[in-house]
Amino acid sequence: MRVLGVALLAGAFVVGCAVGPNYKRPPLVLPDRFYGEQAAGEARSFGDLPWWDVFQDPVLKGLVEEALKNGFDARLAAARVQEARALYGVSRAQRFPSVDYQAGWARTRPDQFLNPSGLTLTEWTAEVGAKWEIDLWGRVRRLNESARAQYLATEEARRGVLLSLLSEVATAYFELCELDAELEIAQRTTTAFRDTYDLFSRRLEGGAASALETSRAEASLAQVAAQIPEVERAIVARENQINLLLGRNPQPIARGGASMPLPPETPAGLPSTLLQRRPDVRQAEQLLIGANADIGVAKAAFFPTLSLTGLFGNVSPELGDLFSNGKTWNVGTGALGPLFHGGAIKRNYEAVKARWEQAKIEYEAAVTGSLAETSTALIARTKLVETESQRAGAVQAYREAVRLANLRYGSGLSAYFEVLEAQQQLFPAEIGLAQTRRDQLIAVVNLYKALGGGWQAGTLPGTPEPTH
Repeated sequence: MRVLGVALLAGAFVVGCAVGPNYKRPPLVLPDRFYGEQAAGEARSFGDLPWWDVFQDPVLKGLVEEALKNGFDARLAAARVQEARALYGVSRAQRFPSVDYQAGWARTRPDQFLNPSGLTLTEWTAEVGAKWEIDLWGRVRRLNESARAQYLATEEARRGVLLSLLSEVATAYFELCELDAELEIAQRTTTAFRDTYDLFSRRLEGGAASALETSRAEASLAQVAAQIPEVERAIVARENQINLLLGRNPQPIARGGASMPLPPETPAGLPSTLLQRRPDVRQAEQLLIGANADIGVAKAAFFPTLSLTGLFGNVSPELGDLFSNGKTWNVGTGALGPLFHGGAIKRNYEAVKARWEQAKIEYEAAVTGSLAETSTALIARTKLVETESQRAGAVQAYREAVRLANLRYGSGLSAYFEVLEAQQQLFPAEIGLAQTRRDQLIAVVNLYKALGGGWQAGTLPGTPEPTH
C-alpha cells in the first residue's frame, strides 16, 4: 500500500501541468461600423430583439414555434447535441479510475500423467480490478477540453440550424403572402380585361368595333388569365415547402391577413461585436478551441504514461468458502513510453498543428463572412426601400394613365388601343411592386439572421452548458 500512496502523491503533484498551448482567441481587426451603414447608432440593436418581436404577425409566430418544436431539422440538431454531450461524458470519465470485476467457475480433471488418481478439481474466483492513468502531462485533460469544445460546437450548430429554420419559414411565408397578392392582382386584371373583351364583342356584333380591337382584347385577356393557374400552382408548392419545414403532412397554410405585413424599421449603428454571438462564428471558435487542445494531446504522446493498477480477489474450491479463504491482492504502477515509431508521433503532431491552422483560418473566414453578409443585408434593406418608392410611384402613374385613357376613349378622343396598352403596363408594374415589398421583408429576415437573430443564453430550451 505504500507504493499506492507514493504514486497518488506523485500524481497529485504533477497533475497541475499540461503540455501544449493554452487557448487564446486569434486577434481580429473588426471595423467600428458595418460597411453600408449611413445613420448614427442607437442604444438598442435590431439583433437584440427576440424573433417574435421583429414581425408583428401572430400567424408567422405560430408557424415558427411549430417549426422549432416539430421540424425535422430542429429535431435532428437536438439529437446531435445529445450525442455530443454523451461523448463529452465519455471523455470526462477518463479522469477517474476504471473499476472492473470478474467472477468465474471452472471444473477440470487434468490428464492421467498429472492426475493419476483422476480427481476432479473445482475452482471459484471473484476479483475486482482498478486502473487509473495518472495525468502527468495533461493528456486526459486536453482530451476532455477537446471533447467539451466539440460538444459546445454542436450546440452552436444547433442554434445555427434553428436560426436558419426560422429564416426559411419566415422567407417562405412572405413569399406565400406575395403570391397571394399576385393572385389577387391577376384575378382583378383578368376581370378588367374580360369586361373589355365583352364590350368589344358586343360592339363588334353591332358593327361599332373592329375585329382587330376584339382580337387584341381577347389576347390580352388570355395572357393575363394564364397567370392565375401558374400562381395557384406556386402557392401550393410554397405551402408544401412550409409544411415540410414544420414537419407536417401537406395541408393549407393559414395567412395573417389579406395584405402583406409591413417591413419593420431597421435601427442603424449595429456594432460589429454583435457578430461574436453568431452561431456559426461561435461554432468555428469552439472547433478552434478543440483543435488547440488536440495539440496538447499530440504533444503528450512524446512522453511516457504512468498507470496505477490494483487487484483484489478470492480463490476457493468451494463457493461457501470463497469470501473467507484464498484472498489475493496486488498493487502496481507501470510506465509506457515511445522508443521508436519511425517518426509517426512527430508527423502526427505536425498534422494536428496543421489542423489547428485550418481551424484558425476557418474561424477568421467565418468572422469576415459574417461582416460581408451583414453589410449586404443592410445595403439590400436600404436600397429596396428606394426601389419600393419608385415602383409605387410607377404603379400610381399607370393607374392614372388607365383612368385618363378610359376618359379619352369615352369622349371619342382616342382609340381603345390606348386603354389596352395602359392596362398591359399596369399589370407587371403591380406585380413588380408586390415582389419588391416581399424582398423588403426577406431582406429584414436576412439582416436578422446575419446578426445572430437575438439567440441569447437561455432563449433556447435544450441542454445546459457543461462545466469543467
